[in-house]
Parts: sequence; C-alpha cells; structure tokens
Amino acid sequence: MAFHSILFETPEDGPPSGEVDQPDFFGDLNLDQFVYEATRGYDEYRLVPFFRTELTREGAIVYRHEVMQDLDNADVLLSIQAFALAMRKMRASLEQAEKLYYRRQKEWWFHEAASQYSQAVRAFSAGLRDGNPASSGLRGLDDWLQSYIGSEAFASLERDLKEVRTALAVVRYCIHLNGNAVTVLNYDGEPDYSAHVLGIFDRFKQGEVRDRRVEQRDYPEMNHVEAKILDLVAELHPESFEPLETFRTRHAEYLDPTVAAFDREIQFYLAYRSYIQPCRDAGLPFDYPTVSSSSKAVQCENTFDVVLAHKLCADKVAVVCNDMRLEGAERIFVVSGPNNGGKTTFARTFGQLHYLAKLGCPVPGRNSHLFLYDKLFAHFEREENTLDLRGKLQDDLMRMHEILQRATSGSIILMNEIFSSTTLADALFLCRRIIGEIIKLDALCVCVTFIEELATLGPQTVSMVSEINPDNPSARTFRVKRRPADGRAYAISVAEQYGLTYDRLKERLAS
Repeated sequence: MAFHSILFETPEDGPPSGEVDQPDFFGDLNLDQFVYEATRGYDEYRLVPFFRTELTREGAIVYRHEVMQDLDNADVLLSIQAFALAMRKMRASLEQAEKLYYRRQKEWWFHEAASQYSQAVRAFSAGLRDGNPASSGLRGLDDWLQSYIGSEAFASLERDLKEVRTALAVVRYCIHLNGNAVTVLNYDGEPDYSAHVLGIFDRFKQGEVRDRRVEQRDYPEMNHVEAKILDLVAELHPESFEPLETFRTRHAEYLDPTVAAFDREIQFYLAYRSYIQPCRDAGLPFDYPTVSSSSKAVQCENTFDVVLAHKLCADKVAVVCNDMRLEGAERIFVVSGPNNGGKTTFARTFGQLHYLAKLGCPVPGRNSHLFLYDKLFAHFEREENTLDLRGKLQDDLMRMHEILQRATSGSIILMNEIFSSTTLADALFLCRRIIGEIIKLDALCVCVTFIEELATLGPQTVSMVSEINPDNPSARTFRVKRRPADGRAYAISVAEQYGLTYDRLKERLAS
C-alpha cells in the first residue's frame, strides 16, 4: 500500500483543508482547554485542525493506534525526535537565509539548510529501519523513504551539495591591509604569520595575567567589509563560487511535500503523549479502545475526566476513577445524586472518551469498548442571556428541539441539569418526553438530573448515583456507581447542609 500520511490512512480520511471550526460541544466538555494545552508549544506545526478533525472509520482509528503504540518503542521515538529537531534546525537556517542582506551569504545559508535536510532524511531512514516499527503507517513511511533516497531527485540534491562544498574547499586567498585599504590577493604560498605573532607575545608573559580581551559577538549577518572581501574572493575564484550561485535556483523546491507533511503530522502523536504523560506518571491508566460503528455496547473501567486529571496531577492531587457500562438494550445513563458529587464530570468523561476515541488516541481507563458515533451533542446548563429576550426554560426547549432535529440513531446526546428553572412536575413531564424521543432514536445518552424517576422509564435507562461518604454525608466521594436511585444520599446531604438531621434536631430542641 502506498504511503499517504502518518495521520490519515487514506485520502478520504484527511487531512483537512485549511482551518477547522471548533465543534459546538467543545466548551461543555472542556475539550477547548484540552486542545489549547495539548498544542501549546507546538505553534509552528499548526496542530489545532488535527485535534478538531474526527475520524469516521474503524480502520482509520486502528491505523493511529498502531502508530501511537510504535512510539512506545524507545528506538523509534528517539529517531523521530532527532528527525524533528534536525528539521527544526533546517527551518531556522532557511529563516536565517531570508533575513540576511548579502546575496552570497543568503546562498550559503540556503545551502546549509538543504544540507541539514539531506542529512536528517538519511539519518531518520536509518534510525527508523533500526527501530523496526510494527505499524503499517511507519512501515509504509520506511518503504517510501527508501524509495525517496534512491530517487534521482534526492541523488541530484546530494551531488550538488557535495559539489558546492568541494568547490569552496579549495579556495585560498590573502588579505593585505594598508590603513583603510583592503586588498584581496590569490594565495601564493605565503606563510601564516599568526603563529609567529603569538610566539613573540608569549615571551612577555610574566605569570598569570588578567584576561583583558573583549568578547566579540558572532552575529550571522556580515558587515560591509566582510561582504566586500567575499565578493572580491568570488571574482578571483569564479569557478568555485558558480556551483553555490546556481544551487539555490536548481534546488529551490528541495523539501519534499511528503517529508514536510510527516514532520508536521507526527507532532500530533508527540503532543498528545506529552499531554497525558503527567497522568501516566501518577499511575493513571490509558487504553487503546475497541471502537465499533455497529455495536452500542459501552464499557470502560477506571476512567476519568482527562482535562480535570491533567490539572490535578500537575498539583499532585489524587484523581477519582469510575466505571461505566451499557449492554444489551441499555442506551441511557441517568445520573442523579447530591450536588458537587461528580455527576457533571461523569457526563464530560463519557463525551471525552468517545471524542478521543475518534481521534485515534488512547483513552483514560482500561478495557474500553466505545461507539463510533456520527454526531455528538451537549446540552449543559447555561446562564440566562438577557439579550435574546428568551427565558431560560424557552432557551432549554429550543436547544433540545434543535438537537433532536439533527440527531440520528448513531448520535450521542449529553444533557446536564436541564429544566432546572421550572417546577418539578413540569421538568418531569418535559424530560419524559425528551428521553422518550431519544429512546425512539436509539441514540446513546447521558442525562444528569435531579429527577430520579427518569431512571425507571424502561430497559434502555441505567441508574447511576453519585455517592457520599456514609460516615460524613456532607463529604463527596466523587464516585458514581451503577445502582438504583433511592434519594437517601441526596436527602441526607441536604438535611445535613441545613441542620435538619435527627441528631442536629435533637441538639437544637434540647437547647
């Protein structure tokens, strides 16, 4: 199979053209924070479009899994990192060539960039082959590199690079200084007086002396005297400078598009590995999920909100993990329990898991089986907007109506505390209708709610409850367990908050 891209297995998968708009659900799932942090420090590679582009095929996801797993091979990883560093230096030389003023100096820096490029490609090809990658992506790249290095275009580049250096290496010249006059002469066997002069001054040394030398800064830019000397040398040796003058024209497009694309795209993997490394260092698990476009069974053990975990691990704070499972006819998690108990985090985690899976990345948790959705929708509680002249209830209804209009049986819908602005009876009526529509669609859903009755609407719903510490009802464990909702944990928490528990009432009555 011909090599297309290290990120996209086939042209149909990508890459995207131009910028990619941020998906609507990013803010609700904190994925905007994830992309910002993951791409920070990688600005030159323009990775944001890759992190916003979801894959749509199972094979395309497996393709990335294999590449990501190859990066766990130290030899492969080191060869890629060395190549990326060499290419960064090559780009710096090209940028320097553009900044310089004098023509011959610009020509030399361009030659230096091309030389760094050819060396980087050869070294990377050898290192990659020694690393013996297992992924079809890197093996395809290895085969392509062998073919590219053996091509006439690359051979011509290397021949001309060598010709330039060989021609310039034989240049010898003398400089005669007489006041402000500088004369450049052909070298004719004149002795080098530098060693003689140093020897004379050595006679006057008397023990250790203070170093009074002034530091000379070595700026890349030549001054006008140096540039004029170089021009005069070129006039004396035109045959030696001719290869340098023609090199830039002949190899203006020396950078192969496939090499340039790989250099950019491989940073996607390195950026994600770097982002999750603090979590791995803290002992948190990551897993390559089994992703299916046909099975809606969902499972993930010891999973967590990766954005929250990234922050907590940086602060050396422990991360709470949870399990989730949907099987058979089950499609909807109904998450209830006390406030600030981890319900919203659970919903975010469900959405993050599926989105990261569609990026072809390892996901937080173990034994992951996830659904390859077509669209993801999030309806999280928002503050009322006084400018649109709509009340909060109307806004909730309009947003949900739009979601249900666009959703399909292959969609995922996340709802977080909707209809909290109305009465319990009205909220129950509206939620029943909406969940009924989602059941008809056969879509996957997470519904965070204070209405526990929604967990008993049918075999499609699964009750998840955020638990509290039984010894201290006001303390949150942030664990969300699969069990029937009985309202007790929430009631105890509220009673404790307002001093209405049996013990507190006894104390108050006694006083």
